[in-house]
Amino acid sequence: MASTQYPAVPEEQITMESPQVARRVRATVLEPLADGFTVEIDQTSSDTWAKLVEEFEDASIYQTRPYAKVLAGKTRVSDLVLRKNGRVVAIAQARLVTVPVIGAGVAYVRWGPLWRRKSIGADVENFRQAVRALRNEYVCKRKLVLRVFPAMFREGGEEFERILLEEGLSSTNEAPGRTILMDLRPSVDELRDGMKAHWRRELKVAEKRELEVLEGTSNELFDEFIVMYKEMVSRKNFVEPNDIYQFRKIQADLPEALKMRILLCRADGVVCSGLICSALGNSAVYLFGATSDFGMKSRGSYLLQWRLLPWLQAKGIETYNLNGINPVANPGTFKFKDDLAGSHGTDAYYLGRYDAGADGLSAWCLDLGQSVRKTRRGVKAFLARLKKKKNG
Repeated sequence: MASTQYPAVPEEQITMESPQVARRVRATVLEPLADGFTVEIDQTSSDTWAKLVEEFEDASIYQTRPYAKVLAGKTRVSDLVLRKNGRVVAIAQARLVTVPVIGAGVAYVRWGPLWRRKSIGADVENFRQAVRALRNEYVCKRKLVLRVFPAMFREGGEEFERILLEEGLSSTNEAPGRTILMDLRPSVDELRDGMKAHWRRELKVAEKRELEVLEGTSNELFDEFIVMYKEMVSRKNFVEPNDIYQFRKIQADLPEALKMRILLCRADGVVCSGLICSALGNSAVYLFGATSDFGMKSRGSYLLQWRLLPWLQAKGIETYNLNGINPVANPGTFKFKDDLAGSHGTDAYYLGRYDAGADGLSAWCLDLGQSVRKTRRGVKAFLARLKKKKNG
């Protein structure tokens, strides 16, 4: 396999009076990797990539090949493998969004790079060199804007923010996402005791009902979930944060070891509640949840979360990311998640998104794309409110 090592850069090319200016200049200049590190670009097959993802504690569905292909198209996915003395120590997958002919655009790395490999532990230098290799490839060589959204949080993230800045990236200053992280290391009994009283009461109600729980990864279960999910979306008139049909395609293409877990609750033979979760590495992410009107009465959603927890623990999952909260805009969902995690939950803000190469034509394309997406979301939200008002 061919690998790349970048040439040394004269120090005077990156030394400027202003640290901010220095970062912008540095972001466009190739910088050599540290001794022993080499990088391979776009040389990994889908099967090999899947096996590599399984090797990292910080793996997530967002770094799987099917996720990137469905969202970006198979010809707009690029991968990077970082080695130290010949051994893989970090990987990253980028979704490329480019303008035909002119080639300007963005390389977006979501929840990457992966750098905590199970067999060798977490060496922060591997993270630094992976970020450097990403900038070298996509900003310096391809003249794209590099946007990195690491799966890290503000608390305990100071060292990683410093590394990102030192490697020529800058914060986008967007409002950071917020979530609840549930610690799954305590026993199941301790997790239940740690739940807030309201959540435990609702769970008891569900346990007394004759509810059937189905679990698995099959396309049939996914299809059953979609029917109820779309009915809920129509009933509540809310804007979907993610396209459920895209995740259905992703599921069909994922190898079994990486597939999402689907749980459905049936009452009298009818699906009334469901959830979809992805569990990779040592963490899990709650992706979708849905409840019918009858499901609200049966409390099926409480029973499903309770059934999921021991399954996650058996897989070695240590943290359950409840994936997004907004106490003001969506207080009901916030309360459900907060009460579930209880004393074992942490209210966490993501570290945020970081860009490199945010000047020139690619940056203009990025700004334009963000404006279009923001307008589209605004229109969808307005139409949803209008429909809700009309039906109300």
